[in-house]
Amino acid sequence: MSINPVLAAALAGIPIGIQRQGICAGRRQLLIRFAEPAETATMYTSDSLAREVARGVARSPIHSVCISGRDALGNAEFLEAALKTLATKTPVMADTDGQRPEAIGALHPYLWLVQVTVEAPAADATVERAMETVRASAHAGVPHAVVVSGSDEASDADYLRIVEQAHAASAAVQVVVHPGPSTERGVIDRRWSVLVEHAMGYHTDVRMALRLSGPATVR
Repeated sequence: MSINPVLAAALAGIPIGIQRQGICAGRRQLLIRFAEPAETATMYTSDSLAREVARGVARSPIHSVCISGRDALGNAEFLEAALKTLATKTPVMADTDGQRPEAIGALHPYLWLVQVTVEAPAADATVERAMETVRASAHAGVPHAVVVSGSDEASDADYLRIVEQAHAASAAVQVVVHPGPSTERGVIDRRWSVLVEHAMGYHTDVRMALRLSGPATVR
């Protein structure tokens, strides 16, 4: 007689807040946040996570559930078991760095959206691995997006390279470009208008947006 193993993972919490960036920026979401190394973490089994998410969804109106945090898809078996148990009608998205493309095969039946967040500038190998996740999502028929999370050190060429590779991975990808922190004061200069113009030469579905900030936001 076989016994199913207890699947567990360390989470930083399951907060509800306003998403600060990406496709769902400004949406009220419940986050399944995997812990960073320095964060205080709580161990959840897949069953306890499913119960906690179900309570959160029932308790307060949200747009969607977002799987996020460090190596968000590194526990694919745990997530698959939790999402299968949860069986929620609330949309579930994965916000990932794209370094686990193999996880899409197991999780795609439960996902409304796969969002691959790439920090610019990024190493070639990191970007290529992220695009493997985009390709896997496209192949599985899951809507997919690339978010270019910029830094003040990122050049226009860094942004454009990621947009070009995102288009090569999938013509159906949505692309959101977030400038670096120095632009988050809300002053948009001509550089960004020209950058989006050039980016749309590679891929038509590109938008630029500022990240939200403040205590009500979550990431």
